[in-house]
Amino acid sequence: MLTRYRIMAYVTGVLLVALTLGMIGKYVLDLGGAADFTQVVSIAHGWLYVVYLIFAFDLGSKAKWPVKKQLWVLLAGTVPTAAFFVERSITRELEAEAAVEDPAVAKA
Repeated sequence: MLTRYRIMAYVTGVLLVALTLGMIGKYVLDLGGAADFTQVVSIAHGWLYVVYLIFAFDLGSKAKWPVKKQLWVLLAGTVPTAAFFVERSITRELEAEAAVEDPAVAKA
């Protein structure tokens, strides 16, 4: 469940950064091919963001997060680069909780 979320967080984050750069190219730098690029990337990001929302909501529901935290994670896919930072924070938190809950694993 965490792996699905992590993959979608990275995919969503990369597409959003690419979309941001494409928009800069289209509107600020007036690059010729930027319009087609932004159209393709925006459609891909939109659909994959829906998948990200499903996986993030599933993870948050099973981890019993409060509503504020759940909303923060869900909205992280809409702010360029936020998905990377939130994903890292969530991963550390959940891995730490798993280590505390399962101390029976012996290290050699």
